[in-house]
Formats: sequence, structure tokens, C-alpha cells
Amino acid sequence: MSNDLDTPPHAGLDHPVLHDAVVGRLRALIVQGRLAPGQRLNERILCEQLKVSRTPLREAFKVLAVEGLVRLLPNRGAEVLRLTEPEIIELFELIGGLEALSGELACARINAAALDEIRMLHAEMTACHARRDLAPYFELSRRIHEAINAAAGNGMLTETYRRVNMRCQSLRYRSNFDQEKWDAAMADHAAMLEALERRDGARMRALLTAHLAAKCEAVLKAMRAEQPPEPARRRAARASVALAAALAE
Repeated sequence: MSNDLDTPPHAGLDHPVLHDAVVGRLRALIVQGRLAPGQRLNERILCEQLKVSRTPLREAFKVLAVEGLVRLLPNRGAEVLRLTEPEIIELFELIGGLEALSGELACARINAAALDEIRMLHAEMTACHARRDLAPYFELSRRIHEAINAAAGNGMLTETYRRVNMRCQSLRYRSNFDQEKWDAAMADHAAMLEALERRDGARMRALLTAHLAAKCEAVLKAMRAEQPPEPARRRAARASVALAAALAE
């Protein structure tokens, strides 16, 4: 496991602070892909790297399992959740619909202070994009999307959005690995800000729907590229079966 997990000892921290620190550290490692989908979470190594005992680590696993980032394995610890392609498509369809509704409502309800905050976050995010500094860019993007959702002024929508969006974070982060897709996402954000300023709800809904669809496309493209090629023997067997079926018709 990489030294990226190294972090200062947590000596002197009380239990709630230690618990939150471990959850936050693991969440960041998963979102940024340093703990990869499907990777087993080795408790011994993680305890050594994070300077914690097994108790807060296992408690963190439970929190991340509820968030949809980790899968608990009965009597075998935990692993980073790996979603299938159909699950990824369904997840982005759902979060896309939630964000589209948030954006449309925000255009009707946003106040001047909230709009100024989004302008400020957008300016900082633009600077991060210019520096190709992905981690802070992604954090600012997350805050912008959350601010749009908050501006919608619908508590039940916000509760649902937060729960679903947590499961998307690592996927959304990965969608920016492709430079062309990242540049397009930055352009989308500029158009979203303009739609908010004009209070154009229909435009905002369309932008967010397309924005999330593009992210889904980028994630699926990367996932397919990472899959190992089918062994030649298996390809030959499949071709043989297909030929036999065709000849039998």
C-alpha cells in the first residue's frame, strides 16, 4: 500500500474527533482513487499508516458502508465498493435527475448572498483548473453543486441528494482524469453560473442533465479501458459457439 496513506499520529484526540478524522481520511483516499474499487482494506496496514487501533478503523468502515463507498465482508473485513456498469448508469441517471431539479428550483429561489458565494467558488475553481490542480478543483466543484442544491430550498431534496451523491464522489472525481472531459466540465460550470444569474431554470435543468450524462460517459469509458482484454482461448471458444449456433439455424 502506498505511503500516500501516511498521516500524523492522532495522539491526544478524543474519540469523536478521532472517528471523524479516520472516516474523512479513508473517504478522501477512496474518492481520489488511491484506494481502488474492489480493493480489500487491510486492517493491519491501515492501522499502521493511519496510527489508529482497529476499533475506530472498523467504525469508519461502517460509516463508509452506509455512504455506499465500502462493502462489509462478513468475518473478512471490508473492501472498496465496485459498481457494475448497469449500476453506474442507474446511479448517474438518478443523481442527474436530482441535480436538474435542484438547478431549476435554485434559479427561482436563489438569493443574492448564495449567488455571490457560488461566483466566488467558481472563480477559485477556475484558478485550480488553470493550474491543473485536480483535488482542490474537485472539492470546489462539489461545494458548488451542493450550494446549488441548497439554493433550491427543498429539505427533502437536499437529504436525498446528499445520500445519493456520496455514492458518486469517487466516480465524479475519476471523470476528470480525461483532460478533454475536464475542460468540458469547466465550460459547463461557466454556463451554469450564467443560467443562475439569468434565473433561467429550463436552461439550468438542461445543463445539469447533460453535465451528469457526460460524467457518466467519461466514467464508463475509463472503466472499459481498464478492463483486461479477453484471453485468446476464450475469444476462440466464444467464436466457435457463435459459429455453431449460426450453422444450426
